[in-house]
Amino acid sequence: MADVISPNPKPISTPPAPPPSASTVIHDHVESTTGSVRLRPIRRPPLRFTSEFDSEGPFFLHKLSCKFFDNLAKFKFSVQNNINGEFFRPQLGFLTKNLSVLYDFESRNSHLRGSLQLGKNLHVRSAYNLQERLGEVEFITSFTDPSIKLQLSVPVTSVGLPRAALQFPYGEIALEQRENIKEDNEVNKVLSVDGILKCPMLNGVSTLVYNGKNLNLRYLYKDAELTFIPCVDLPSNQASFAFKRRLSLSDKLSYWYHFDSSAWSAVYKHTIGKDLKMKAGYDSMIRLCWASLWVGSEDGKVKSAPMKLKAQMMLQVPRDDVRSCALMFRVKKRWDL
Repeated sequence: MADVISPNPKPISTPPAPPPSASTVIHDHVESTTGSVRLRPIRRPPLRFTSEFDSEGPFFLHKLSCKFFDNLAKFKFSVQNNINGEFFRPQLGFLTKNLSVLYDFESRNSHLRGSLQLGKNLHVRSAYNLQERLGEVEFITSFTDPSIKLQLSVPVTSVGLPRAALQFPYGEIALEQRENIKEDNEVNKVLSVDGILKCPMLNGVSTLVYNGKNLNLRYLYKDAELTFIPCVDLPSNQASFAFKRRLSLSDKLSYWYHFDSSAWSAVYKHTIGKDLKMKAGYDSMIRLCWASLWVGSEDGKVKSAPMKLKAQMMLQVPRDDVRSCALMFRVKKRWDL
């Protein structure tokens, strides 16, 4: 009788593969395939070169940076040169997450900055200038509510009381010692209180800013199409307001007016995508008309711009003398090597 074939035959088991021999095991930084041993090639860390030109200077600014140890540390070198080819202000920097050192070759001076997290609710930051022997240490502690923080700034190698600031959801209050120079050049140290208070009001936000001498009151109302900002300074009684209107998704008009001087300014902005922006405006205080063109995001970084290039061109036309107009431009380009 013929053998009966099962409708679900079991797969034929295959013997397990033999373990890899010692000649095919890849070790860290060492590889062996046919008995010969060779070192893995060491990859060069990526370099970034950025060049920037400002016609208002006019000068060039060049930066060369390189990251090491899986982005744990970074070296940065910068230098400037004018249109005559003269180089000046070379600086070398070493930056990590918790420490940065910047050295200026011309002044032979170093600036040190550091930060350290001590526990969950205490953060320490410091800055020191070696040549001037001036520095500051900041202690920032947070409470159970992370929006409430106490900041204490202690000067280094200088006589003075520390600056204390309390931050809370509706503002900040700071106490600081300042020097008051009298008419006879006598220095008098006084305690000054600064503060910022914010509170919601009439579908907007009211802000009070006090810097020890002047008091600024401002109200901000903003929705998807309209922004209105009246402002007054005391005791000078200088009042102004700003009005911003979004005409469409790509068009926006802004207007500022100062009641004490009758000065006003207006700006019209038109955007084409996220990488092209055109502006035009007028300032009555300096009697100047201007127009500018932004290539690349105005507020973004150059690495996110197309071809990693940002450029701004501005034409300024004085109202009193049209023939003395000026064309200025800024260009910033980055290369990844």
